[in-house]
Amino acid sequence: MTTATPDTGATPALKPYLRLLTATQFAFNTGFYAVLPYLAAHLGDGLGIAGWLVGLVLGLRTFSQQGLFVVGGALTDRYGPRPVVLTGCVLRIAGFCWLAQAGSTATVIGAVLLIGFAAALFSPAVESETARAAVAHETATGTPRAQVLAVFSAAGQAGAFLGPLLGSLLLLLGGDFRTACLAGAVVFVGVLAGHAKLMPHRPHRPPTARTGAALPREVFANRPFLVLCLVYSSYLVSYNQLYLALPAEVERATGSQGALGGLFALSSLLVVVAQLPLTRWSARRLPPRTALVTGLAVVATGFAAVPLAPDGPAGLLPAAALVVLLTLGQMLLVPAARGLVPDLVDDHRLGLATGALSSVSGLAVLVGSAATGTLLDTPGAVLWTVLATVPLTGAALALTLSGGRRTPEPVTAVTD
Repeated sequence: MTTATPDTGATPALKPYLRLLTATQFAFNTGFYAVLPYLAAHLGDGLGIAGWLVGLVLGLRTFSQQGLFVVGGALTDRYGPRPVVLTGCVLRIAGFCWLAQAGSTATVIGAVLLIGFAAALFSPAVESETARAAVAHETATGTPRAQVLAVFSAAGQAGAFLGPLLGSLLLLLGGDFRTACLAGAVVFVGVLAGHAKLMPHRPHRPPTARTGAALPREVFANRPFLVLCLVYSSYLVSYNQLYLALPAEVERATGSQGALGGLFALSSLLVVVAQLPLTRWSARRLPPRTALVTGLAVVATGFAAVPLAPDGPAGLLPAAALVVLLTLGQMLLVPAARGLVPDLVDDHRLGLATGALSSVSGLAVLVGSAATGTLLDTPGAVLWTVLATVPLTGAALALTLSGGRRTPEPVTAVTD
């Protein structure tokens, strides 16, 4: 038997299928974020929709996407990733074209729900296939799966960074929100064409006693997987503070939220630049459980640092420290968490588990955001101390997870 030699290069040499999935994540986020940052302003200023209704529309988009990931994951297990991905692309194109023409509250809501549901189909299929392919790549080459998943994460973050710049460029060149929507649709036409040509077919799996009702119970009654969901939820609740507690802190320190754009750009650039070398280091030196615990501890440290700041412009220093530490924690724990999913669930329900991980975390964010909102007016030391307990609780839960790897099943769907 030939022993695989671990890849020690700066970036793992990915097979064509993994390159397709990684490029998909980049294109997906580029097209999405070319539109999303300008949606609220379009709804409020362009269409004159009331502020509370704008918030509702944005919340519905999040629910139709994150909350329904479990549906997309289950469909992926049932029909294979190819039809689910292609359907998601078609719906996303239709949603963007509809949003470009929408002129009333009802049509905007319909378009936004369609865009969110398209992602609920597309993303779990791509993410579960990437996890499956990363396991196969690890088996064949010895390259840690977390390192492969880090390439996927960095590509998505690069798209999230480039997308708003593309949207801004279109606006500067005289375009409007409709132009940005149509540009996003064009990106997804390219994604659709690429997957229609290159994504392999998976044999249709008819429902059986094993692939039908029993396996969802195996997933949702799977204690280690549910613990991982709670651990990941603690991270996502913490990360969501970039959009909730951080703006309030920046405004408290400087009197405005003008510095937020720079802080978000700092986070994205940090992922693009540091994700691969950091994951390459951690994947070879830290077991997945240790990477989870360490990442959550780093996030907690970022929250604990905020109350130490002085007022005035120097008050941006702890906000910047929070962004840096939260992003570093994210880069440590997300590839480790995603890489653990194939070890904790049956391969035939990897799509459902991948979707459930996001849906459970999305529900936790919904509850956690409401709770955080009630704390924003409390003294800073209280707010940031409470927030620091969230990732620390997740780290304690992560210690109960097994640090071992199971032997992966043969992966027939991942081919060149």
